Amino acid sequence: MAHARILRRLREEKTNYRKRRAMLMGKSPFVTVHISNENAQVQVLSPGMAGDRVLASAHSRFLLSKGWKGSRKSIPAAYVTGYLAGKRAAAGGTARAILYSGTRRYTQRMAAALKGIVDAGLDVPASAESFPPQDRLEGAHLRVKNDVAAIKSAIDSEVASA
Repeated sequence: MAHARILRRLREEKTNYRKRRAMLMGKSPFVTVHISNENAQVQVLSPGMAGDRVLASAHSRFLLSKGWKGSRKSIPAAYVTGYLAGKRAAAGGTARAILYSGTRRYTQRMAAALKGIVDAGLDVPASAESFPPQDRLEGAHLRVKNDVAAIKSAIDSEVASA
């Protein structure tokens, strides 16, 4: 009886090879959003057969330097982190991208990060109904309030000066 080998990343449920193959065939940059127990990370990558190349990256630890209070994995934190990654990618010359979720489910925090990327100026195919409402993006539902508009303006000035 023959033994069928299952690929390690498929066995560990880390890679959806069907989605990855379709994405590689498209040859367009893609966005990944990873929300951990403490932080949010957004990357804009360019696919390649030898490996993916990072075009722009943002981590929610950056928000601490801008006076962020409270959770760095919340919907507003994911939105601002996505906005920062989108601004960095646009400054690097990237105009279009697609969302690659891999084996992760599409959540509201992932949608908030995608909304931040779209607001930063990248053309990402997504419907407006999938994004969280504006009051949730600004953190009106949270106890600890942060000034999202002030942080966005700080990001704009920082990326423009770089």
